[in-house]
Parts: sequence; structure tokens; C-alpha cells
Amino acid sequence: MFTILPTLRRTGLALAVSAAALASVARADDPPQPRSEAASPAAQKGGRATNPQSATQASPSAAEPHRLPADSTTKQTLDLPGRTLNFAATAGSIRVFDGKGEPLADIAYTSYQLDGADRATRPVTFLFNGGPGASSAWLQFGAAGPWRLPLDGEALSPSASPEVKPNAETWLDFTDLVFIDPVSTGYSRFIASGEDARKSFYSVDGDVNAIALVIRRWLEKHDRLTSPKYVAGESYGGIRGPKVVRQLQLQHGVGVKGLILVSPLLDFREFTGTSLLQYVATLPSYVAVAREAKGPVKRADLADVEAYARGEFLADLVKGEADKEATNRLADKVAALTGIDQAVSRRLAGRFDVGEFRREFDRKNGKVTGRYDASVRGFDPYPDSSSSRFGDPSGDALQAPLTSAAVDVLTRKLNWRPDGSYEVLNGSVEGHWDFGRGINPPQSVSELRQILATDAKLNVLVAHGLFDLATPYFGTKRVLDQMPAFATQRVKFAVYPGGHMFYSQGGSRQAFRSEVEALIRE
Repeated sequence: MFTILPTLRRTGLALAVSAAALASVARADDPPQPRSEAASPAAQKGGRATNPQSATQASPSAAEPHRLPADSTTKQTLDLPGRTLNFAATAGSIRVFDGKGEPLADIAYTSYQLDGADRATRPVTFLFNGGPGASSAWLQFGAAGPWRLPLDGEALSPSASPEVKPNAETWLDFTDLVFIDPVSTGYSRFIASGEDARKSFYSVDGDVNAIALVIRRWLEKHDRLTSPKYVAGESYGGIRGPKVVRQLQLQHGVGVKGLILVSPLLDFREFTGTSLLQYVATLPSYVAVAREAKGPVKRADLADVEAYARGEFLADLVKGEADKEATNRLADKVAALTGIDQAVSRRLAGRFDVGEFRREFDRKNGKVTGRYDASVRGFDPYPDSSSSRFGDPSGDALQAPLTSAAVDVLTRKLNWRPDGSYEVLNGSVEGHWDFGRGINPPQSVSELRQILATDAKLNVLVAHGLFDLATPYFGTKRVLDQMPAFATQRVKFAVYPGGHMFYSQGGSRQAFRSEVEALIRE
């Protein structure tokens, strides 16, 4: 799930978090060990770090009222077409400390481990969503977990039933799964108070440090350091994912065999300021929406639009509005491709930002398109207003059933009952996020190049939905096309019918699962 793009365009980028705050999370992996016989058995053996949840001597008693419950592990059986899966499900948390042994936060996770598998050879995949401020519920209950909540069709309603069903497309057949909720999402929460604690996590680097740390601690805690490891991130997870893998390689001594990026954003520079590339990135998705209204559409059906976007369209954009002939030619072509009124297209010089397209595409019927999935349309609550005052019919309707489903699974099925609210999408995180150093928007392309160069055995799968206007597929394709040959040979790019959560569509979910399985079994 992805929320921050409009904010970046509206408010610009925040300044970087202090080096001291980042360093505190970077060295927060192990609280100082007491020099006494009370040290844990693991510490006495010297082979493994102390479990942060058991290090109560390093945790001030004042923090204990905020603590999440002890981990809960239950045995589960999942009956699916042609097979039955028996597995252990654990809902719990990992406590993160600062360099002085003071607790900073409890990071919640949900893991699923297949019974009877050899832990040394059984793959394990760590999954997180984006935002920043989104819990991992979207990937867990939409795509990969053992239970799935229908997220399309009649289910696209706040009052839809939150009852989950067995997920025939679960990844548990070929990999164990660990879903991570960054701090302030799901049930994850701060233990420390004050601005410094918040800054330690609400930043690009601090967030990456914390997630990499939690992955390493989970591997230690469950004796899985020798397992083949994979990382999957959605949306802002495109920024997180390559950086987390790089952090694991360099700082934690953990190698990752594969990276799965779902509807990722890799470089904010395409979508900020006056960049012309934002219009190149979105045009194929605009046209996909227009053509889908007349019948099913696949990426292959957009070859002409992709060629136009990277060719004549870009050339006319570069000429600028001072060239009236080029501008009118561009505007008329965009109108013809999208079906939007020619006069409107000329007024906007053929340069539709996402909000303008969403309102203009079906304005005659008083409807707006979704942002996460522009093939979904809903009523504009203020159709006669001169300003845009509408939500997202493809995303807003999902939050209520998804929240209820996540809470029901955690409390009833997995017997883990934290106090407080479950945050499926926490907008306050986005509002306080530090997006980078100085004036440079965040990007993970550098880390993607580095991890592929460092590990010749690492493979990457990048998957997008055709109708996604939050992170348009063609923007990612343009970025990947600039990668060196040694990298592109190990990056698989796939585009499916659907939006940001393209896996909500049955056919796309099945095809995506097949690609993930091929990557992990390779």
C-alpha cells in the first residue's frame, strides 16, 4: 500500500534525521548483557544474541505496561484443493533497544512455518508493505498468507464481510512466511517516548535499519540463519527492499537469495517537482484504463502507447508549451488515446497529473477513478466543485474489512490479544516521515545495482498492475531499462491486469504466485 506521493508533490521533502538518532537504531540489536550468572543461556554459550523479548533486566519497569503480549504459537491446518498444509503460526514481537540498552519499540510480526520441513533448506520469506505507515496485512491477506480476504468485486465495500477464506494461492507451499509490521503499524508500537525515539524510526535510513535488525533477530530466534532467505516489499517497499537487502549484506552478515518487489516505487525523482518523466510514466496506464473500459487488456495491447510515450510524446514534452504546434499535437493525441475531451486536454497541454486524470476520465457521469486501481470508479461526492474533494474508491473501501480481518485472525485464530488499536494504514507516520538527506528525493536504484553486483546469485522479481496510478508500471520499466546488462539479466519484470494490489484479481494472483515460486525454487 502506498500513500505518500501526493504529499511529496504538495509539501516537498523533509530534512534528514540526525546522525545520532540513526546510529541509535543501527546499534540497537543487542541490549548490554548483565555481567552475572543471570545472563541468558544463549549469552552464556556465546553463540547467539540474547532474545530482546527476554532481556527484561535491560528494560526499565516503566516500559512494561506498554509491552505487547508474549508470543503465541498455534498449530494450524489448511485444507486446499489437492493438498493439506499443516503449519505453526506465531504472532509476536521483537523488541528493539538503543545503544544504552533502553527499549525503543516492539515490532510485531506474524510467521507461518510448515511442519516437517528441514529448517536448513526450507526457504523463508520476509514481507512488508509500504506507505510509509502501512501494515503487512495487504500482502498477508491479499496475496501470500494462508488465509485471504476477497479484495475485489462486491467485496470492495467498507461494510463487506471481513471473513477470511483459505488461500489456494498461498506461498506457504514453497516458503515459510514472516510478515513484519514497522513501528506504528499493525500492533507495533513505541516503548520510548519523545521526539528522538520517533525520529529513530520515521526516516528512510532508520526504518531500513530497524527492519533489517528485526529480520536478523527473527532468524536467530528461530534457528533459521542457514535457511535460504528472500525479501518481499510492496509499494514504498520498493524503497525499503533493496536497502534492507544491502543492510543485511553489509551490517548483519545475512545473505538474501531473492528480492520480490510488488508495485514498487524505486525513485521519487520521477514524481516530484517539474519532472516531465511523470507524464511519460503514467500515460500507458491512462490508456490501459480507457481500453479496459471496452474489454480485457494486457500489457502487450499497449505496445503502441509505450513506443509513443518514450518517443514522440517525450519529444513534444521537451519542446515545451512555447511550441504551440507540438503542444497541440501532443494534447490531441492524448485526448484520442484516453477518450478525454479534446478541449480539456488542450487546456492542460496534454499534461494530466494523476488527480486530473482521475476526475476528467468519467466526469460526464459524475464519477472518479481509483488511484490504486483506476479501472475502479466511484461517485465524486462534490461533482460540481471547482476543486478536487474525492477519496479513492479502489482503496478507501478496503480499510475497514481488512482491519477487522487482521484483528480477527490475530486474536481468534492465533490467540494473540494485544491492547490498543490495530493500524492497517497509519496516516500520521507519513506526515512525520523524513524522506531523505537534504534536497535529494529517496531512491533505491543505487542499492539495487549494488546488491546485484555484490551477489551474482541474487535474483529479483518486479511485478506491477496495469491500472495502478500510485506507482505506474511504465515508470519502473524506464528505471530498470537504465540498469547495466549484468543486472537486467537477473531482474524479471511482470505486469498483470489489476491495480496497485493486482493480486486481488484471481488470474493475476495465480500468475504472480507462479512467478514467485519459480524464483524461489530456482
